[in-house]
Amino acid sequence: MVNHRHAQEEKNGKGTGRGSASRASAAALLALALALGGCSSSSDDDGANSGNAAADNAGTNTSSSADSSAGEGSSSPSDSGKNGAVGDSSGSDEPASDGDSGDLAAEPERGGGGRASQYDDAKPGQLTAGEWNDALAWKPWLRLMDGEEARESQSFWSMFPERRLEVDVTAGGKPVADAEVTLTGRDGEIVWEARTNNKGVAYAYAGLYDEQDRQAEFGVAVEAGQRQKRYENVPVPRGEALKVELGEAVQPPKALDLLLLVDTTGSMEDELNYLKTELKDVVRRVDRDNGQQLDIRVSANFYRDHGDEYVVKPYPFTDDIDKTVGQLSEQKAGGGGDFPEAVDEALANAIGKHEWSGNARARLLFLVMDAPPHRDRKIVKRLQELTEDAAAEGIRIVPVASSGVDAHTEYLMRFMASATGGTYLFLTDHSGIGNDHMEPAVGEYEVKALNDLLVEVINRYAS
Repeated sequence: MVNHRHAQEEKNGKGTGRGSASRASAAALLALALALGGCSSSSDDDGANSGNAAADNAGTNTSSSADSSAGEGSSSPSDSGKNGAVGDSSGSDEPASDGDSGDLAAEPERGGGGRASQYDDAKPGQLTAGEWNDALAWKPWLRLMDGEEARESQSFWSMFPERRLEVDVTAGGKPVADAEVTLTGRDGEIVWEARTNNKGVAYAYAGLYDEQDRQAEFGVAVEAGQRQKRYENVPVPRGEALKVELGEAVQPPKALDLLLLVDTTGSMEDELNYLKTELKDVVRRVDRDNGQQLDIRVSANFYRDHGDEYVVKPYPFTDDIDKTVGQLSEQKAGGGGDFPEAVDEALANAIGKHEWSGNARARLLFLVMDAPPHRDRKIVKRLQELTEDAAAEGIRIVPVASSGVDAHTEYLMRFMASATGGTYLFLTDHSGIGNDHMEPAVGEYEVKALNDLLVEVINRYAS
């Protein structure tokens, strides 16, 4: 695929289609930290201006507006032509070593740290980004999956995200957050598990990892506290959402878990230095703005690759700001070299070895990456299992695509986001910062400052 330079536009302009844009690799980490600082409680309408654009005239693989299904992430498409802009581990610093790095084919190498930062890393709001939520733009997503590029990526990762059931859960007419939704097969086996978001919406998938699976009807169980309902012979896909009313209204959970998972290979030094000086203020602002409404915990985690100083360096969730800042202060960027990184091991630690809240308003895993995982059969299988585990635990994977992301990596990130009820974020070229990178295969979207976009996303999930 040939990348070309996207024309420079105003920061709050529009972007369309598969092209190229410029971004600073994991400088997204910086803006995320700042976004946490700006996060505040908001009404449902606060996120309504940050949705997928109508895709009819976008000049991309997506060609029409999406379903009007409700859910988190960007708002449903409209005719405005704008898209949304931008667990405790052991606490040990020892590298994880439970992955298998044997590859199916030789993998390309990439350079070390890239070019020097061109921006003032003490000043937020310079990086620009877009957002696309495939869970909400469902009809364009299905059309995109019929394209040659998408079909290749489905086979590449053995993920086929086309058969989906939307479940809308209410109690007393109000959305129920964190209700458990289970899809079962003809023999009672669990096919998919999910948790509802703060709007009461969950997505259950059939045949996500098996293109040949043709079972048409399933059992659906919904549970929230002591309340349960079960349905039989539910078709998947279904022409409309399955609406479930559980009776008397329940109080929404107060916990908000934010986990940051960042590639810390060679080009990260400027970003980490910025975090060391800024994160303390950022987290205090989060606590100041939301501490009375939500119980917020943050976990910073870093990963590299085999042969580096460490593979995964995890830190547990904490509300202790000074402790988090101290951990960040110790980090240095380095390592890398070949293109793929130990993404699967980092996700395994983040999802399975942290103490995520048992009952939460939202659990968000921001995956800041600019390179794919190594690819062999074991790792592909592991990525499938991790995606399934995240969905079952209500952990929304929100990828932030940085420089170096290719088409296969983009689709993997979008597969994981849509399967877990997350949304897809990507840096753009509009800021003029960093190296060129491929623009995603999406419809028209609104370009925003990354930190503003991240604030919107967090508020949208936690409101």
